[in-house]
Order: sequence, then structure tokens, then C-alpha cells
Amino acid sequence: MKILIVGANGTIGKAVIDELKPRHEIITASTSSGDIKLDITDINSIKNMYEKVKNIDAIILTAGKVHFGEINEMTEKEYAIGLNNKLMGQVNVVLLGLNYLNDSGSFTLTSGIINRDPVKFGSSAAMVNGAIDGFVRNASIEMPRNIRINCVSPTILTESLENLAPYFRGFQSVPAKKVALAYSKSAEGLQNGQIYCVN
Repeated sequence: MKILIVGANGTIGKAVIDELKPRHEIITASTSSGDIKLDITDINSIKNMYEKVKNIDAIILTAGKVHFGEINEMTEKEYAIGLNNKLMGQVNVVLLGLNYLNDSGSFTLTSGIINRDPVKFGSSAAMVNGAIDGFVRNASIEMPRNIRINCVSPTILTESLENLAPYFRGFQSVPAKKVALAYSKSAEGLQNGQIYCVN
């Protein structure tokens, strides 16, 4: 398959590449480097990416930013970071990608554990993750041309504990290599409308 990985320079993105590259043609997209430079908050940037890539069999999204902050200090501006980036960035890649993805292709999005297991300062991430999960479940019943859509929802990555451990006390971390298997299941399997929780 020809697989496009958005967010390829991140911890999860790199692990997904390691998992899939031995079997498939991989095209990478990210804000900093890769085959294609992409800003998922910019519709024109997404359109330009699709104009450069043809005959895609699977699109995997591991990109997205959210703001962690104390709720009594959060404003619309802080919530907009996650809404415009992680949520609508992924949604817009799907909406525009419907015209470019091959028949029976697949999208795999990324949410996270916080909307089902809350943490301090995580209200924005929880809101965004819940919206992504809901979008995937409902969009799956409307996908044209036998296209599938799933989502991977991991707990805290072992590789991220150095920076994020204070937010995730008591959580069992998971290595990115294990998380990458869920993206493999989504892209290489036949399931649709699934939220793969990796704990």
C-alpha cells in the first residue's frame, strides 16, 4: 500500500513508520521535515499536500496540539489551540482527503486517554479527544466508496514521561512501539468505526 503519515516526526509517527515501512510505501508529512511540509491548521496547506500525493491507500494522522492549563485560567484562546489544531486539523485532512483516497482506503486518527480517564489541567485535551472519537464513530457510517475510518486512543507514552509525568501520576505508560500496532490494525485490517484504546 501507499500510506501517508501526517505527523511523521513525532514519537508516535516515527514508531508507525518503523512498523509499516518494511511492508509498504511510506510518504511523510509534517510541519518541519519529511516528504511534504504540512500545516494541518491551514486548509491550503492540506490541499497542496493532496495535490502532490496520488493514489493513497491509507492516511494516518498522528499530529495535533492541545493546551494543558488550570481550568480557572483557561480562556477561549487556549481551548481554540486544540480545537483548531488537533480536532479540526485531523477532520479537515479527512474531509479533503475523501477526494484523493483510493477506494477501500482508510483514515486513522489519533485521540487519547484523557476524555475517558481525566487528569488535572486536561480539560482541553479531553474535550478534543472526545470530539475526535465521536467524529470517527459517526463518520464511519457515511464514508463513501468503502473507505474506512478508525481512531487510536493511547495512554501516556513511555517516551513522553520525562516531560508529562506530573500530569499522569498513577497511569501505566505504553511504549510507542506498542501503540504503532493499533495503527497497523487500522490501516492493514478491515475494521471500521473503531476506537483502539491502547493502555
